[in-house]
Amino acid sequence: MIKKSYFLVAIALGILQGCATYHRMPLDHSTVTQRLMPPSMEAIRIRAKAIKHPILKPLDFDDRNGLSPDEAAILAVLINPKLRAIRDQREVAAAQLLQAGILPNPQFSYSLDVPTGGSTQGTINAFGLGLSWDITSLIARGAKIDAAQSHAAFVDLDVAWQEWQVAEAAKMHVFQLVYIEKQLVLAREAEKVLQENLTVIKRAVEIREKTVTELAAAEAASQQAHLSVLTLEQEQERERLMLTQTLGLLSDQTVPLQRDIDLPSWQAIPSITKIIDGIEERRLDLLAHKVGYESQEANLRAAIRSQFPRINIGFSHARDTTNVVTTGFGITIDLPFFDRNQGQIAIERTTRNQLFDEYVARLFEARSEVARILSDMGSTQRQLSATEESIPTLERLVQTYNTAVQEGNADILSYYNARNELTGKQIEIIKLKRDLAVLSIALEIAAGQYLPNRQSAYTINLKTNR
Repeated sequence: MIKKSYFLVAIALGILQGCATYHRMPLDHSTVTQRLMPPSMEAIRIRAKAIKHPILKPLDFDDRNGLSPDEAAILAVLINPKLRAIRDQREVAAAQLLQAGILPNPQFSYSLDVPTGGSTQGTINAFGLGLSWDITSLIARGAKIDAAQSHAAFVDLDVAWQEWQVAEAAKMHVFQLVYIEKQLVLAREAEKVLQENLTVIKRAVEIREKTVTELAAAEAASQQAHLSVLTLEQEQERERLMLTQTLGLLSDQTVPLQRDIDLPSWQAIPSITKIIDGIEERRLDLLAHKVGYESQEANLRAAIRSQFPRINIGFSHARDTTNVVTTGFGITIDLPFFDRNQGQIAIERTTRNQLFDEYVARLFEARSEVARILSDMGSTQRQLSATEESIPTLERLVQTYNTAVQEGNADILSYYNARNELTGKQIEIIKLKRDLAVLSIALEIAAGQYLPNRQSAYTINLKTNR
């Protein structure tokens, strides 16, 4: 009996050695601050070269000359705190896959009966040993593993889809900042010229060469130009904060951008047929949804297989108080009079139908989104062309008014109106190109891939227009 006790103790110690242990993970100021700290640039360079993603490609990261749009995209994927939290879902899915493959433990029982009263002469201590196991866990095990594997693949694709969106958002903010800076250059030049003219007119009014009306017109034009500069500076600061947030940097950190960034442009807007062809095989969210549907199919199979009655088999070895030793075998079967897992089967089947309809709806939405973006791009492109065509005419008009004012054949108000209209059109051109760049990013996200476009042409046009 003592040997058997030692044997049981040894089994218990062996089981305890395989158990996980608890380690405290405090949620305090120091640990949170440490987690918010971005990795070193050397670590980022190494990770940027080794990045693995269905769409994003490895990159030679070098921020010494400022961030390019692609570098900003990779940096956002690597250090954005929100993505770090999203990627933790992979570990959860891996743990669920591990759990799905684990079989239930067998059940061991031991009993000891000691005669303590009555006719105890000739009796001995009785004991019983039992070992049982639920064999029905094998029936649904394969389907549960399939469901967990598909769910893990779904999580991988869903994380990659969100990484892709964050990367594209970082690129968009970089493009926005570049275009705002170009708008600011024009707005500040206009403000400077109008302020200088205002000073000249004030002096002219003092010597009565200009009228008070002309002075009021000059002041109004100067104030309007200054207001435009302030508005753009506010927009620039807002866009800078959005970029640092997307990158996962602190708001007070300065993010220098690379000079002479090639800006996206299009010789021709692609056709909707070309973009939506095969979109369900490119868009990571659609692929994730399809894999999620396969996971639900496996869940339904597991639920159907689990409707069979639970069967528990066991072996027993016992000795009674008269020293009679018995060895036996037993089976326990649930009688499925009430619960045949019909509720869980109905839930899984309805969930499968819901996922099927959601996939169809999301595919329809993706195609409609591509159509809307392409329509907006076409409209913006036409507005851009019409606005660019008006520039030479406005430039000649401004020059004509300037000459006429110098000769005393036109009023200063008409000159300022023409000049403000020219500056407004030049800024509008940059804004339209900025809108087109944002739409280009939106189209890449909707298409689920990088799209080829003609680079550098917009930079040349912007320099020409100015």
